[in-house]
Amino acid sequence: MTTSATAAHPSIRVSVRGVSKAFGKTQALSNVSVDGHAGSIHAVTGENGAGKSTLMKLLAGVHQADQGSILIDGAEVHLATPAQARAAGVSTVFQELTVLPNLTVAENLCLGREPRRFGLIDHRTSRARAQEVLQRAGIGLDPDQLCETLSIAERQLLEIAKGLMTSARVFIFDEPTAPLNRAEVDTLERLLRKLKADGALVFYISHRLEEIFRFCDTVTVLKDGAWVATRPAKDLTEDQLVKLMVGRDLKALFPPRRTLSTQTIAIDVARLQPTPSLPRIAFRLMQGEIVGIAGLEGHGQREIIRSLAGVIAPTTAEIDVTDTQGRRIRVDPSHGPIRMVRDGIALIPEDRKSEGLYLDLSVQDNVWLGPLRGSSLWQRAPRDTKLVQDITQRMRLRGEIGDIVGSLSGGNQQKVMLGRWLAAGVNILLVEQPTRGVDVGAKSEIYALLRQFTEDGGTVLVVSGDLLELIGLCDRIMVVRNGAIVGDVPAVDASEEGLLGLALRDAVTAPASTEPTSA
Repeated sequence: MTTSATAAHPSIRVSVRGVSKAFGKTQALSNVSVDGHAGSIHAVTGENGAGKSTLMKLLAGVHQADQGSILIDGAEVHLATPAQARAAGVSTVFQELTVLPNLTVAENLCLGREPRRFGLIDHRTSRARAQEVLQRAGIGLDPDQLCETLSIAERQLLEIAKGLMTSARVFIFDEPTAPLNRAEVDTLERLLRKLKADGALVFYISHRLEEIFRFCDTVTVLKDGAWVATRPAKDLTEDQLVKLMVGRDLKALFPPRRTLSTQTIAIDVARLQPTPSLPRIAFRLMQGEIVGIAGLEGHGQREIIRSLAGVIAPTTAEIDVTDTQGRRIRVDPSHGPIRMVRDGIALIPEDRKSEGLYLDLSVQDNVWLGPLRGSSLWQRAPRDTKLVQDITQRMRLRGEIGDIVGSLSGGNQQKVMLGRWLAAGVNILLVEQPTRGVDVGAKSEIYALLRQFTEDGGTVLVVSGDLLELIGLCDRIMVVRNGAIVGDVPAVDASEEGLLGLALRDAVTAPASTEPTSA
């Protein structure tokens, strides 16, 4: 392929020419070429397996190309190791964090580059350097804080700061916002703008369309290891970008809504007070519904869904569910999540790696943990391989049931979480951020699986920060502000502006929800 610029262009910082890379029989990259310009933010996107991470790992020295070449500032480089890449001015922030929890923030920032005095590490200078970098990046971390006390988001910001400790000319960010809240994303944006203004080239790997258009100047799309297009971001729409990535329109990602075939109440929530600081709320979900919870970050959505799952014990709750025999039964989340699963309610947490999955176990073992939730400790653990195989085939899981879950893509890991609760036979799924860190193609498959779950008689309650996702996926959307339900909107009538208006409106003028709401 031919890019729109040549290596003679004075602003080209990185030129990748005709690179190919295979892992065994899998061709990860095939004759890919792309140019990245100094003083720009360049998105690299595509579905899982498209080759974007492999391409960036060639530049980071993690892998070496089977053929082709890489030039930095017009000079060909051979990056055999990550150390050689760093020496060539390439700094990488991968999804897998490398922060050492037993060291301080300053020690992590200076690791491998410790200043010395009289042959010993100069901790005072290390701390001063760390403080300077943190202030320059606008990251409010204490240099003396032990990293095991940092949140996932704070560790991600620390990874970003580590790149600034070097004199890098090229920065690679791999899905950097996955664990970040809105304020932290704003901090990242300011940092990206500063790197751009300083003349650096930033390669930005992301599935998030909003971020690509918000941050990036140029977009390169890969598919099945091959180059598809490199375009200025301003010349693309979201629909056009999705078409380049998956070959279909954005609207086609969402399965069609169906008219409810029953008016059976799946769950009747009354007097739910997730924590002492939040108000009591009430609502109803019907069998066959997908209902979303929208609101600004930190306004109680997470506490609501986790109190229903029994992950946190609510202050008060009166909750009735309809079981598989059609009986109305009272459930008590204070008994914990295992009991709630037995009562037919299960949570898919937003951080699947640390809270949901056992990454060093197989797909089969992870899925079969669902049915085991209903077993007693003194029972012999049953195993139904055929059931697991049927569920993974139904979910179009890529790979074998014996594959280690940690080796799977984000989309397939999310399917394993869903498969666990399908195997357990739950009636109600509580889903946090259903497609976080998932590529566009896998998103469509997950949406279809959730819709099929409701068509089979299940009910889904979804919390997501992506309003377009809620509007496309859900039947109706409840808006939460300061822990209160301030709106209940049919998704067909919903808009981003309308939902945000409800979320932002002065809480004094809108009453908290005290009566159940339903479709």
